[in-house]
Amino acid sequence: MEQTKIILDENEMPKKWYNVLADLPSPIDPPLDPRTWQPISPDALEPIFPKALIMQEMSSDRYIDIPEEVLDVYRLWRPSPLFRAHQLEKVLKTPAKIYYKYEGVSPAGSHKTNTSIAQAYYNMKEGTERLTTETGAGQWGSALSLACNYFDLECKVYMVRSSFYQKPYRKSLMTLWGGHVVPSPSPDTEFGRKILQEQPDTPGSLGIAISEAVEDAVAHENTKYSLGSVLNHVVLHQTVIGAECKQQLAQVEEYPDVVIGCCGGGSNLGGIGLEFIKDRLEGKHSARVVAVEPSACPSLTKGEYRYDFGDTAEMTPLLKMYTLGHKHVPPAIHAGGLRYHGDSPIISKLCAEGLMEAVSYDQQEVFDAAVQFARTEGIVPAPESSHAIRCAIDEALAAKQTGEEKTILFNLSGHGHFDMASYDKYFSGELV
Repeated sequence: MEQTKIILDENEMPKKWYNVLADLPSPIDPPLDPRTWQPISPDALEPIFPKALIMQEMSSDRYIDIPEEVLDVYRLWRPSPLFRAHQLEKVLKTPAKIYYKYEGVSPAGSHKTNTSIAQAYYNMKEGTERLTTETGAGQWGSALSLACNYFDLECKVYMVRSSFYQKPYRKSLMTLWGGHVVPSPSPDTEFGRKILQEQPDTPGSLGIAISEAVEDAVAHENTKYSLGSVLNHVVLHQTVIGAECKQQLAQVEEYPDVVIGCCGGGSNLGGIGLEFIKDRLEGKHSARVVAVEPSACPSLTKGEYRYDFGDTAEMTPLLKMYTLGHKHVPPAIHAGGLRYHGDSPIISKLCAEGLMEAVSYDQQEVFDAAVQFARTEGIVPAPESSHAIRCAIDEALAAKQTGEEKTILFNLSGHGHFDMASYDKYFSGELV
């Protein structure tokens, strides 16, 4: 009988993060100082990031050792399981094999803990006492609250207003782990007060929440800022996902033809995809890597590839990325974690050079796929992860039309246990 779940032993967990910057055909464009629009110096980033993370952000080393203290916490859920979606394949009547990496087994319920644990650890080592951050759907805020709890740091979370009210139990989870959560824009910062005065009914955005979190961090000497996606060091920490996938697929003598991940900022997509991009760059294999984004926030499929700010208030360094513009406020879709105006410079460069593809879907068809997946595989997926499911199903149906026996791998980056209000709206026909 063919395996349904492929498990690695704790001793087989990756001990290094993979840095794709070492293997790119040409370097990514450097971040620019918002004051001068010249390449930013590492010391200019020290008010908001610890030195170790700044070094990782700019490192050209192919592999970076994972500290033992981080591995100790990773062992709570890593290695995560790889599943063969037998039941979904059967319903689709496809000759394709569908595998999914399930990151929802982490304590916070998503892949975000892979970087939150690392970031909290490095901040603790350098004497930081408090971290600020933004969160969309709440998965990142939950993960950082958990990490700060482990390393005895205070945590202040600016949660995008639309998600703050759509997903109240995410706030409860953050509070349970000691995080302090406020809806963004908030009255707690100068920029938040400005936005509330100008747009009292705004749903908020990740760009606004980032501005608030950075302003807060800069204003307090004991505080640093922590970002859950986009930046090089964040994508770096997620590569444990793809490294485990390679080992697990090797156990069943498989290699994917297509690798799929939802994409807002790009961290879980990079996490599962970059190890396979490495093989492609080395000429070993040619797996397609597909980014899946919401049509309500289609930065890769409809944005411009240029320098832009990472936040609305223009406080962050400028990054070369696909962007809809840092002032853009997306509609209040239920995949709150994908409502970001730009993308990781790494993901953007790979898309610009044809090494990655990008597609977009609307909310209705994504939830159609989520329900089909839940009714076959049993797991309730997060709305963000359901974008990858939609694409994987479409790839499997295309294989059915051609009779191709291809292998599909996607990242099920988080569960949807705190998203049941969104599913209720789907079943009542209230989704737009």
